[in-house]
This record gives sequence, C-alpha cells and structure tokens, in this order.
Amino acid sequence: MEMLAIVLISAVLLTIAYLTYGRLLARLFLLDDRTPTPAISRRDGVDYEPCEASPLLSQHFSAIAAAGPIVGPILAGNAFGWLPAILWILCGAIFIGGVHDFAALVASIRHNANSIIDVVRVHISRRAYLLFLIFVWMALVYIVVAFTDITANMFVGALDLQSGKTFQSVAQARAADAGAIIVEAGSVATSSLLYLMLPIVMGLLVKSGRLSMSQATVVFVPLVILAILAGPLMPLNLDDVVRTFRPELTPQEAAGLAVRCWDVFLLLYCAIASVTPMWLLLQPRGQLGGIFLYAALGAGALGLITGGLTGMQEIRQPAFKGWVDAEGNTLAPFLFITVACGACSGFHALIASGTTSKQLSSEGHAKPIGYGAMLLEAMVAIVSLCCLMLLAPASPLTKASPNFIYANGISEFLGFVGLPRQLGLTFALMAFNTFVYDTLDVCTRLGRFILQELLRMPGTAGRWLGTLITAGAPVFFVTRQSASGVPLWKQFWGLFGASNQLLAALTLLSVTVWLWRTRRAAWTFLVTGIGAILMYVMSSWALITMIRARWDKLGTDVVAWIALLLLGLAVAMLIEAIAALLRRPEPQEPALQPA
Repeated sequence: MEMLAIVLISAVLLTIAYLTYGRLLARLFLLDDRTPTPAISRRDGVDYEPCEASPLLSQHFSAIAAAGPIVGPILAGNAFGWLPAILWILCGAIFIGGVHDFAALVASIRHNANSIIDVVRVHISRRAYLLFLIFVWMALVYIVVAFTDITANMFVGALDLQSGKTFQSVAQARAADAGAIIVEAGSVATSSLLYLMLPIVMGLLVKSGRLSMSQATVVFVPLVILAILAGPLMPLNLDDVVRTFRPELTPQEAAGLAVRCWDVFLLLYCAIASVTPMWLLLQPRGQLGGIFLYAALGAGALGLITGGLTGMQEIRQPAFKGWVDAEGNTLAPFLFITVACGACSGFHALIASGTTSKQLSSEGHAKPIGYGAMLLEAMVAIVSLCCLMLLAPASPLTKASPNFIYANGISEFLGFVGLPRQLGLTFALMAFNTFVYDTLDVCTRLGRFILQELLRMPGTAGRWLGTLITAGAPVFFVTRQSASGVPLWKQFWGLFGASNQLLAALTLLSVTVWLWRTRRAAWTFLVTGIGAILMYVMSSWALITMIRARWDKLGTDVVAWIALLLLGLAVAMLIEAIAALLRRPEPQEPALQPA
C-alpha cells in the first residue's frame, strides 16, 4: 500500500504542477495561437512538417524518454536509496526539467525553429556558438554509444524468472538449470525487428491518403501487440547463430560477438533512419511508440493499484542507503547526474528545438508537449523506481542491468492483473526498446544537423556526410570491450550524465540570456536562472570529481580526457554568457514576443 500511495501522491503533485505552473509559464512566455509557427511558414515535407498535437506529444514523449528515466533512477536507487531519487525527480521535473524543455521549445519557434544552438549564436556570441556546437555533437555521440550498447546487450542472453539470475547467453541459461523458466533475449530482438517495420508501412499508407493517422493507429496498434506475441515463438538468439559458424568459441565469447553485431546493426539503422523523411518513419513511429509507451505506463500503474489494494506488494528496498555509495560516489553531485532523464535532461532541448519545433502547428501546443511530456517522463522514472523497490536487498536481480530490473518489475505488476510473467517481461522490454529507438535515430538526425551547420553543407551530400560521421564515430567505442570487463555503457554513464546535465545548464543559461536581452524581466532569473546555476554546479562538480579520480591515468583514460574537455568548454561558455548578459541588447535581436 505504501508503494501505491507514493505513486498516487506523485501523480497528484505532477498534475497540479501542470495545471498551475504550466499555465504560468504559458503566460510568461506569451504563447499566441494566432501566430503561424515555422512548421507552417517553412513547410518542406522533409524536416518542416506540421503535426497534430496528440501524435506530436506521443512522438516527443517517446523521443525524450529513451532509456534514461529507467536506467538513471534504478542506478540511483541502488546507490543511495529510493527516497532521494524520488524527491529529486519531482522537484527537478516540475521546476527545472519541465521549464528547460518548455523554454527550449518556445525559444526555437521564436527563432524559425532553429536549434537552441542558434539562440546561442544570436544572443551570446559566434565563439560561444561554435563551442556549443562541438559540445552538443559530443553529447549526442555519448548518448548514441550508451543507448546502443544497452540495447545490444538486451538482445543477447536470458533471464531466469524463478531465481532472477541473468545469463550472458541462452546456452549458459539452459546449462544452469534445465527446469528453469527462461526468457530468451532473442524473443525481444524478434519483436523489436518486427516493430521497426510497422511504422514505415503505416507512414506510406497515411502519406498516400489511404488511411488517416487515426485510422492507421487503430489498424497498427494491434499489429504491435502481435509483434510482441510473435517474439517468444521465434526468438532470434544471435549467439546461437554465431556458435553455429564459430563452434570453437565459448558461450561467453559468442555472446560478446553477438552483442557487437547488434551494435553495428543498430548504428546502421540509425544512419538510415536519420535521413528518412519525418512522415515516413518519425511521425508514424512516434504515434505508435507513444501509444505503446502510454500503455506501458498505464499497465504499470494498473498493476501498482491492484497489487497495492490487495496487499500483494511491499517496499523491500531501504528508503535511504547513505551519502556515499559502494563505489565511493557521494550523493551530491552524483544523484543529480545519475538521474538526468526523469528530472532534468539537456538532451531534451535538442529534441525540442531540433525536431519537435519543426512540427509544432500551434504555439499553444508548447505547454502540453514541452512541459507536459517532461512530467509524464517523471512518472516513468517513478514507476521504474517502484520496479526496484519490489526487490529484496539480497536479491541477485539488484545486480542485473537496469533494463532487466525494470522489465521484471513491470512483469510482476502485470502479474497482479493476471498476465503471464513471460509475456509481461517481453512487453516491458519492448517498451524499453521503444524509448531507445526513437532516441537513437533522433540523436543521429540532430548530430547530422549540427555537422551540416559546421561544414556549411545543407544539401544531400552534407546530409549523408553528417550522418556517416555521427553514426560512424560510436562504432569505435561499441566494438571494443573494456579491459575490466565492465559494460561499455556503464563506463560512459557517468560521463553521459555529467555532460547531459551540463548541456541542460548551458541551455537554461542561453535561454536566460535571450529572455533578459529581449525583455529585461526579473522573473527570468527565478524561472530559468536558478535551474541553470544548480545544473551548472552539479555537473561541473561531477566532472571535476571524475577527473581527480582518473588523474593518475590521464594519459590513457579516454573518459578523463573527455571530461577535461567538457569542463573547459563549460567554463568558456559561462564566460561568454556572462559577457552577453552585461552587453546592451541589439535592436535586431528576435524578441520574446511573437512576430
């Protein structure tokens, strides 16, 4: 019952915040539905394409969520306890993360749907603009590396539902216990591949006029369910395929090679998806993915309610585990960079100003899409924490990857309403993948935009060159194993979190400069300035801590060098922003008011 109470209180607080603080933000930023948005005034059928509010909300929500609100909260809950994580999620999402996403979206549409980087160019300086471009591109590459590796590892191995043990290969799982209830990761791979095909067919039917978006949704949502059901019937266990051609390999070696193959496949998919017209893939998949993710969130909530009312669930994890985790990381600053998505994420600004702003058909839609989607993501993060709270401290599953902890929890919640756990687990892992797919190809598309800007190559050649570089750079990292045996995504997660939160700080800082130089209103420092300061301090603190811990290995540690570079870029950006705040505004600068 305690878990149910936590979820209900959180939902009520987030709803109140949307109705009150969201309305205040809409008034402060002077939203005007009478003003044509760039999606309408600059429509080109490829990047600029107006979209109705509901499917755009689904698309934006699935793109910003990714694996972050699942992985980060579970890692933080395991490290410091679930209570600090929940408090940061609620306060962060309402007062910092939601404001960050909303402000980035509005700033973009007031600058011809250009990215938040262009706001830096106009209102800070050309030098800051170039620094920010480099910073953002690097952050996008980190995101692609981390989420590609997480997803690839999720397609290989198996989970024993009885013991909670995870295995690197199906062969190892079968050998461990012949009578165990094994869920093969290959079933998730099959369902995912089938799911990837559906939006393309859906987009073609909608574009041809044979079906409206609502009609296509009715047709294709059941097909997504069939894809989930088909997965366990014909699992694609790539490690078994590898051992067929390479019988000399051990199960562990075969599993490692299978993961690398999936890494390359996913990056190839990213490259193709990033140059595909929005109507063909991004918009229909956003519609399908959003509904699927709403269903995952609703299913988790239903299971929580049922289990709470029947007394079938209890909180087994401690609320607070201490100020220092097992690896020596302190709660501040590492809680604030571990839980990024779900509380505040700089990556969201890239989505809001990179793809969403180019599809926004009315300024009034900025409130539900910019602010509301962030609050929805906070609920995803809280449900993810509940999946961890179900586990006993001694459970072997607490040491499993966060995606399996999430899937196990959702399957258990669905079990409260009578759904078989094997099917529930496949459903939950598919939900996880749906988040990730949207993020991977959107990140690659945004990276392509940035390189096209840097190289001044707006045409087809620039589109493909930018895509190949952005999708190709992660290949270097995902095809290499760490000497310590730690999964690559875990090595990069701290760096991803720090760079992500630093990106949020710089975005809020840029928006503050824009608001101050165009309106001179004191509220700008309260609404966006305080969040900018908090994110800047926490992310810089984390980067300094990471550099100090790796200082003796600076010559060979890539993470340390990247952290040092990011810190230098952050300091340079701060200096440029302060100088911009002190300058007189230029008359030609785009104002806050709609045109």
